[in-house]
Amino acid sequence: MSLRREFVALANSKMVSLSELCRRFGISRPTAYKWLKRAAKNTEEDFSDRCRRPYTSPTRTEAEMEYEVINLRRQHNSWGGRKINKLLKVRGHTNVPAPSTVTHILNRYGLIQ
Repeated sequence: MSLRREFVALANSKMVSLSELCRRFGISRPTAYKWLKRAAKNTEEDFSDRCRRPYTSPTRTEAEMEYEVINLRRQHNSWGGRKINKLLKVRGHTNVPAPSTVTHILNRYGLIQ
C-alpha cells in the first residue's frame, strides 16, 4: 500500500510523466489510472487489494447436487467423475453436472488423491 501512496503522490505532483512512473513502478497504465481514481476518493481502504471473487455464480452447481456427488464418492471410493455422472443420470436427477465438474467437486472436497 505504501508503494501505491508513493505512486499517487508522484503522479499528482506532475513532475514525472505517468508513463515513466508506470515503468519505474512496474505497473500498466490501466492499473495506474485505477489507483489514481481510487485515490481521488480519499479513503484508506481504497489503497488495499480487493477481492476478485464474483458476487454471484449463476452456473454454480447446486449444494444438493454437490452433496449427492460427495455421498456417492464416499460410498464408492474408486468412482470418478464419469461414473458418478452416469449414475446420477440413471437415477433420474435433473441438471446433472458434467463429468469434469463432478471431478472438480471431488477435488474441492479433497476426495481424490
